[in-house]
Amino acid sequence: MASNGVKQGEPLSLKVMGLNSGTSMDGVDCVLCHFTQESPEAPLHLKILKYDDVKLPQSIKKPVFKIIRDNKTTPEELSQINVQLGDVFADAVLEFNKRHGFTMDDIDVIGSHGQTIWLLSMPEEGQTRSALTMAEGSVLAARLGKTAVTDFRISEQAVGRQGAPIIAFFDGLTLQHPTIPRACQNIGGIANVCFIPPTSQKDGGMDGIYDFDTGPGNIFIDFTMRHYTDGKMEYDRDGLWGKKGKVAQEIVDNYLNSNSYFKTPPPKTTGRELFGDEQAYKLIQKCEATGLSKEDTVATITRITAQAAVEAYRKWGPKDKDGNLHMKEIYMCGGGAYNPNIWDYMQKEFGSGVRLCMLDEAGVDGDAKEAVSFAFQALEAVLGRPLIVPQRVETRTPVIVGKVSPGKNYRELLKKSVAFGGHIQGEYLPPVKKMVLEPVENSGATS
Repeated sequence: MASNGVKQGEPLSLKVMGLNSGTSMDGVDCVLCHFTQESPEAPLHLKILKYDDVKLPQSIKKPVFKIIRDNKTTPEELSQINVQLGDVFADAVLEFNKRHGFTMDDIDVIGSHGQTIWLLSMPEEGQTRSALTMAEGSVLAARLGKTAVTDFRISEQAVGRQGAPIIAFFDGLTLQHPTIPRACQNIGGIANVCFIPPTSQKDGGMDGIYDFDTGPGNIFIDFTMRHYTDGKMEYDRDGLWGKKGKVAQEIVDNYLNSNSYFKTPPPKTTGRELFGDEQAYKLIQKCEATGLSKEDTVATITRITAQAAVEAYRKWGPKDKDGNLHMKEIYMCGGGAYNPNIWDYMQKEFGSGVRLCMLDEAGVDGDAKEAVSFAFQALEAVLGRPLIVPQRVETRTPVIVGKVSPGKNYRELLKKSVAFGGHIQGEYLPPVKKMVLEPVENSGATS
């Protein structure tokens, strides 16, 4: 079938570069993904061609940290930061290509989350739900010559949802299983969990997924390490400091019991606005006031992250008919997944009936997951296809996420989109409910 000279019903094949800088601002995660699909109704195939991270230069990291920490800036500074971040992300793509033997001809679309400056997902009275993520898409499109899709979170907020964690669709597609109830626990700057019920149960699989932020992830731990080492150590490598210390359980319990976030049921999300450097410093002061050593303080603050996650599972995780947590496997990802003090505590609390493992076991590099998800979201924006809406959210309204900044290949992308799904009637293409992860072959890139 053809329309205006464009064939329709053609298979899809697009390569998308996913970009992300998380709450911890360690660097720009870059991942090149190849998406293929025989038809809009067929399973989507994903091959992760290469992942790497490019460090954020201090020249941009310091002013962004200051804006977030102080919640204070000027229109002039914000305007420049947005463009500067766009250049930094474009530089990251070029550096990625240089390292691994790719060129811009290997990329069809850029999907960039950018850097979160402010996320007001649960506004108080007098506030407006909003999200500010920066790394100007027009700069990416101009510098790289490819169409860029950015600013995903505000699309979700525009239809009444919180705009975060905005990852359940990918966790579900990666981990849904006929009989095993699973969770995916990400511990980045902020920690979040997605629950994926078995596909064999009623309203299971993609129809039953839901996610939320459990609380602070590495954000307090990283601040504490920077505080005690004058910035020489940005995180507790292998949990060595925390392992040497003794947890002050009373401080942990008092903190979790006194903060209303931990009592709030899903949907809920958070960020530096609630769990920022000021709160971390207050925790350090409280620990030191009771005579805790540096190592004790790190151990205590680490336990807050781990215990908050465990308690969230017990309060709001899926239950069996007896009211017990219905969970058999937890796939871990994010920097905190490498902290044995978090891992060991969760394993001890859940017991031998629950298996903890790295997300890598499912075929996705845990460090790359969020960048992959933004590549996926960019693909859907180009095709006119919404994401699966998870359960336990404010509205069920489907939406195509992201803002498109046309690059030199924009018209070619439109032709490919029409060729793939132009024959499908309705407002949107049907959302993806099944994904096949293809094994990575020799991509021709250097290691």
